Amino acid sequence: MVGRALVVLVVGLGLLAAPARAQTQDIAERLRAVPGVTSVSESPTPPPDYRFFRLTFRQPADHRHPSAGSFDQRITILHRDTARPMVLYTGGYSVSQNPTRSEPTRLVDGNQLSVEQRFFSPSRPQPADWSDLNIWQAATDHHRLIEALKPIYGARWLSTGGSKGGMASVYHRRFYPDDVDGTVAYVAPNDAVNFEDSAYTRFFRTVGNEACRDALVAVQREALGRRRAELLARWQAAAAAAGLTFSRTVGTADRSLELSVLDTPWAFWQYRSEADCASVPPPTASTDALYGFIDSVVSFAFYTDQGLEPYIPYYFQAGTQLGWPDPSFRHLRGLTRYPGLYTPRAVVPRELPMRFEPLRMLDVDLWVRLRGSELLFVYGEYDPWSAEAFHISPWTRDSYWYEVDGGNHGSNISRLAPSERMEATATVERWAGVEGAAQTRSAQRYIPELDDHNPGLDRGLPF
Repeated sequence: MVGRALVVLVVGLGLLAAPARAQTQDIAERLRAVPGVTSVSESPTPPPDYRFFRLTFRQPADHRHPSAGSFDQRITILHRDTARPMVLYTGGYSVSQNPTRSEPTRLVDGNQLSVEQRFFSPSRPQPADWSDLNIWQAATDHHRLIEALKPIYGARWLSTGGSKGGMASVYHRRFYPDDVDGTVAYVAPNDAVNFEDSAYTRFFRTVGNEACRDALVAVQREALGRRRAELLARWQAAAAAAGLTFSRTVGTADRSLELSVLDTPWAFWQYRSEADCASVPPPTASTDALYGFIDSVVSFAFYTDQGLEPYIPYYFQAGTQLGWPDPSFRHLRGLTRYPGLYTPRAVVPRELPMRFEPLRMLDVDLWVRLRGSELLFVYGEYDPWSAEAFHISPWTRDSYWYEVDGGNHGSNISRLAPSERMEATATVERWAGVEGAAQTRSAQRYIPELDDHNPGLDRGLPF
């Protein structure tokens, strides 16, 4: 009996000692030991007060059938201190391999886990079954990452993202509401009923001042009318010189041109402001000036096989679950040539089958309104994506909704009116359990290499 008691005592002491040993391990060693982590590399030149790691994490291609294949998902960790909060940043697309700090990370002086969304290269199963690209599978990716890393980062967790990344952060909460203590979603579109898009039409009839709206319409009409042949010739020559093609996605240079012109008012208000209205050329401007303006606002090169390739997973999701905006183009009647061009199907390669699920976004919208909690939304008054936004209700618990006056797709907490900025900042700090963090020196100090990146301005054109 004495021997058995001694064994139990020794084992018990060993179990107690294990967490203590883990606490003394270097963070790089602890990350390498996380189940599912397949590679870890550390930046030799980290930003001040941080360490920066690039990792890959093994995920099932289909979480419902974990044995049926897997892929390595790219993630990065901006490490501050294991005692500080962790912010899960979902960019919605590929993940930057350079360190950046989202606004909530800065506000709470925390760590940041940034995730590349599934199917954005190279985080794609091979071979790829595109039916595995849906919001539940992506949310479950995030859930598994949180479960794997919470033993190291045991303080509170927040999630955040801008645009499609903000959408992803809300979808994650829909399926795993208790994974994090709060979510900050910036300029996150919410197309609850895909085929009712009158909100976008109203937006373009009222945004900014009338003179600016009329000038943008005049650019569209001139480009698709009198100047179409000249603009097309310039675009074809530029595309040929750059080795750009159209056959796999949009089909032809003329279709690419028409898409770019249709997008011009949208991209103008998404990325610019009323102060830029003076840059809109008049219909009498030269063809070179007209071409240069459209190219600077939209980028003709985007609607090519090469420009669209990194974003095919987004357009696939838009055409199967997320939905897409469909504003009225009656002002261009008689000038457009391609019905159905302003839809995801027009840019997704034909070999990828797509079937739209009309109830998926409605389900998320109802969850936010009836069961959501600890959600904070920030939108921009002049951002087209904000025309169809998430909205909270009396049943949404401990949640907040803000709009930046005159704000575009880069709207965030720092651009709110002072009283709202203070309220939103206090909410984020409270969720993270670090009230007053924004008053500390480390949280206030501006670090250019971390804070110059604005996730709200990530590429996010219509549909």
